[in-house]
Amino acid sequence: MKLRSKYLRVTAATALLATPIGVMGSMPTAQADTTNWVATHTQAFVPTNATNLGSLPASTELTVVIGLQMQNQSGLEQYIQDISTPGNALYGQTLTPSQFEATYSPSSSTVDAVTSYLESQGLSNIQVSANRLLITATGTAQQLESAFNTQIDQFSMNGRTVYANVDPAYVPSSLGGAVVAVLGLTNAAQMQLPLATPTPTTSTSLPNYPASYNPQGFWKAYNIGNTPQATGTNIAIFAEGNLTQVVQDLRTEEAANQLPQVPYTIVQVGIASNDTSGADEWDLDTQYSTGMAGNVAHLYIYDTTSLTDSDIAREFNKFAEQDVAKAGSASFGECEYDAYLDGSMLVDDEVFAEAAAQGQTTFASAGDTGGFCAVTPTNGVPAGVPDVNYPASSPYVVAVGGTTLITNSDGSYDEELAWTGGGGGTSYFESAPYWQNGIVPPTTNVGKGLPDIAMDADPNSGANVYVDGSPEVVGGTSLASPLALGVWARLETSHNNQLGFAAPLLYGVYGSDGFHDITLGDSGPYPATPGWDFATGLGSFDVSNMNTVMDQYAPMQTAPAPAPAPGPAPGPAPAPGSQPAP
Repeated sequence: MKLRSKYLRVTAATALLATPIGVMGSMPTAQADTTNWVATHTQAFVPTNATNLGSLPASTELTVVIGLQMQNQSGLEQYIQDISTPGNALYGQTLTPSQFEATYSPSSSTVDAVTSYLESQGLSNIQVSANRLLITATGTAQQLESAFNTQIDQFSMNGRTVYANVDPAYVPSSLGGAVVAVLGLTNAAQMQLPLATPTPTTSTSLPNYPASYNPQGFWKAYNIGNTPQATGTNIAIFAEGNLTQVVQDLRTEEAANQLPQVPYTIVQVGIASNDTSGADEWDLDTQYSTGMAGNVAHLYIYDTTSLTDSDIAREFNKFAEQDVAKAGSASFGECEYDAYLDGSMLVDDEVFAEAAAQGQTTFASAGDTGGFCAVTPTNGVPAGVPDVNYPASSPYVVAVGGTTLITNSDGSYDEELAWTGGGGGTSYFESAPYWQNGIVPPTTNVGKGLPDIAMDADPNSGANVYVDGSPEVVGGTSLASPLALGVWARLETSHNNQLGFAAPLLYGVYGSDGFHDITLGDSGPYPATPGWDFATGLGSFDVSNMNTVMDQYAPMQTAPAPAPAPGPAPGPAPAPGSQPAP
């Protein structure tokens, strides 16, 4: 299994099948002169159903993120397999960030070469991430077009003005093999928030189909039993914008449900933003990750500038290079074809691989339009062409699909159905990881199968979330992902934070009573069937049973491992004197 995408170029047939609405399905446009240049994985990104407004003004200032190629990539892949395989001499071990940097990070000479080139092109504010995987830099549109031998145009699309590189991004041949991709040449590729609200239902034959659950309701339904609260485990949420109200809402929800106030740190990644359009999403994420966990040692909220692929890559990278949280949730995604085109897929996959080698797990929403891409940047229908969500399709991310949760009159688990909107399918661009072999049904495509697991997502059996101080009922796989994170945090605390990257372990216990095998319903077009399926993956957690199962498979420990140090002091902002993370 490779970290790199399966295909270096998109075939015409694949492009026709996989292209979501809003992206041209043709090959990248040809450069007039590419002598002495080599291509990166940032391809031409030409929006369709949009009006080209001409060249982006030359003086427009943009920030780009240059993703560098790690060293010994195949060695890292093998290491992750070794530490995840019971019986292997390395089973249960993990890397520290410094060990990753020493063995797998791009060399200092590579960083120096790229940095020198950026400086020679007049770019400024050049910053190198601690793990040397990313370099950020600022320049005008004219400088960036010259530096990367590309062209950046403006477009009017869906009522907003965006920009995009209409030619691929190149670097001088002397940097060939060093630069994976150049992110930030387009802001047309953005993550979307799969947040769903209830719709009227006429179902009357279900035992208990409540409008919403609070955290304790989910504890009962998913059989927490004696599984401890996650008081020994740090977790993370990936967010964007102004989070002032989000923190206030978290405190309101904790008080309403008689939950302890969790310590938190907002880690600002990049320039702070006043945007509050995603606040209800971050309300859901913070309240139901910590709520499902009961309590956590520390909540880290990685807060970036926007939902563009370039900004999101930076906060994913900060999660890995800091290595202070055992697991995190990304309740957003985009059609994976977008991430493939702009190159963020390969950049983020390197970051997720580092996290996995360090024993960290990232959960991500599988999407809310079944096996299809959303036509518009909103939750639900209409849906477009078949495709899966990224980052959920990354091999080193646990994709969380959706269910409709049905409980008995006492609140205990009765059954689940595949939620009609839950994302699933086969990746066109990401290879199937080895742990899916023999479990995921074979298809005509050999990509990763989604989702890996599923949790409640139907907004008609959703969560009672406090938004702007008042309770609202919401759902979507935006709910499923933080629920899974909360469960995993409990399991980590119960096993001394030594479970490591979740995906191989979860597939390793496939068939155990730690999962509810969901066999009813469908996510359109995929039905739930006995065993793994493209609607609900392995199924949902029976937490108490899974905790017992983990006793048999988790690495043996002689003493409890403490939670990672909390880093910056808790509060609404980074510690005094700290700078925005590169």
